[in-house]
Amino acid sequence: MAAPPERPGPVVVLAGPTAAGKTALSLALARVLPVEIVSADSAAVYRGLDIGTAKPSAADRARVPHHLVDVADPREPFSVADYQRLGRLALDDILVRGRIPLVVGGSGLWIRALLWDYRFPPEEPERLAWRRRVEEFAERWGWERVRRLALLADPGAAGIHPADHRRLSRVLEVFWGTGEVPARSRGEARYRVVFWVLTRPRAELRRRIAERAAAQLAAGLQAETAALLTAGVPPRAQSLTALGYRECVDWLYGRLADAELLPVLIRHTARYAKRQLTWFRAEPDARWLDLSRLDPEEAVARIAASVHPAPGFRA
Repeated sequence: MAAPPERPGPVVVLAGPTAAGKTALSLALARVLPVEIVSADSAAVYRGLDIGTAKPSAADRARVPHHLVDVADPREPFSVADYQRLGRLALDDILVRGRIPLVVGGSGLWIRALLWDYRFPPEEPERLAWRRRVEEFAERWGWERVRRLALLADPGAAGIHPADHRRLSRVLEVFWGTGEVPARSRGEARYRVVFWVLTRPRAELRRRIAERAAAQLAAGLQAETAALLTAGVPPRAQSLTALGYRECVDWLYGRLADAELLPVLIRHTARYAKRQLTWFRAEPDARWLDLSRLDPEEAVARIAASVHPAPGFRA
């Protein structure tokens, strides 16, 4: 029997929690490997969301090609299925030109949908009818009660952020309509994937999160959020549920006091980082790299060697 055709690749993944140091390491890798970066950040797809997503500078983007950044209108929803479609076009284009896609980000579901045979159910009329029922329920009782029902239907929904109304709704749409829960299996790999998860000790990551949050507010995250609202982005738009922006929306509307904004942002970011780590621990082929134990050159060398292994190399 003929051997199955080899999957295209390699595709290198740098995943991990927010503030771990993914962006800096990806740019350092670009100095030693012929990579183009494919963002896996569910907020960086939106134009105008710059400070809160820590997008690379114009100079860095000029030096290293970046894909799936600034591709969506912040007034419109952008789904994981949209990301999968555009992301695979980018991956295939990069590979056919003989370069290496470097997928960088912390949105675990988006990475899984991009690289594995992850399929989405069709938007059939019955499904849309259940979605309207969920929305009506939320309008009457609030999204916190929707979240509680979603957890009863599917304990795996604990990994969904309370502000991610789209994914919470999907759990109940599927459960109410079929009695089942949404599939989370990743299916077969579409590419030859080298999957790295970057991490740091908890205390160090918490410190970096606090520094990052303070720097974002000092850089004008509140003003950027206000500018988006002024430009016509609805306060409940999917883009403004992104971490940092939803807190600034609450602050602008008086739901958070001045003294509360930074501590709340730090707390929410730390919780998000914990959920990210939980997700990535379920990736069976991931190689973990504690950046606190390596200097940047060693980290770059180890990842580069996993792409083009030297004799005797072991990751």
